[in-house]
Amino acid sequence: MVQHRIATRAEWEAERIALLAKEKELTRRADALALERQALPWVRLEHDYVFDTEFGSRTLKDLFENRTQLIVYHFMLGDGWEAGCPSCSFWADNFDGIGMHLAARDVTFMAASIAPLEQILAFRARMEWSFPWISTAGTTFNLDFEVSGSTRHNYRQTTTPIGESPGVSAFALEDGVVYHTYSSFQRGLEVFNGAYHLLDIAPRGRDESGPDGKMDWVRHHDSYN
Repeated sequence: MVQHRIATRAEWEAERIALLAKEKELTRRADALALERQALPWVRLEHDYVFDTEFGSRTLKDLFENRTQLIVYHFMLGDGWEAGCPSCSFWADNFDGIGMHLAARDVTFMAASIAPLEQILAFRARMEWSFPWISTAGTTFNLDFEVSGSTRHNYRQTTTPIGESPGVSAFALEDGVVYHTYSSFQRGLEVFNGAYHLLDIAPRGRDESGPDGKMDWVRHHDSYN
């Protein structure tokens, strides 16, 4: 835990102003990095996956819903699991309500898991979420985007195939062709979790120093005491 000093208001303000300069520089660097991210080349997808959705079978192209951009969150929920991953659920608690704002910018958002659709919808109902969520069962989607079964993850080779892993992938649709434009994994996903950003300005920060790992405190939101 960070040890905190006690200061006068004037001393605090002087240090806060110095920190503000660093925060502004970080913001400028993040803006520049976003432009570099958007400038990455696109990769044409030759395979048109077919997924199970609550509205029937849909191809990857169908998922765009007449928009030109698609973001998919790879949610860890395997066949037969009693519940979705607690960490992914922590992230998913941030998803409801954003769809209409993304749609206004020509972006469709949804989650995807390898579990059967019935299992996905049952867990979504338990969590009282409403964001779109599809099943990738029977496809190579998770394997191809390195979130389960792959011997590569986060752009590195692994010694054994990975199990279920979280991630996010972005796609573009242009002239009837789907392109993969971006994927991110591991700590690259933290930008999608608003609660973490609020904790980062709380006096004790994330306070993730438990004996079983940094995120051992996280529960499904209906499991906190």
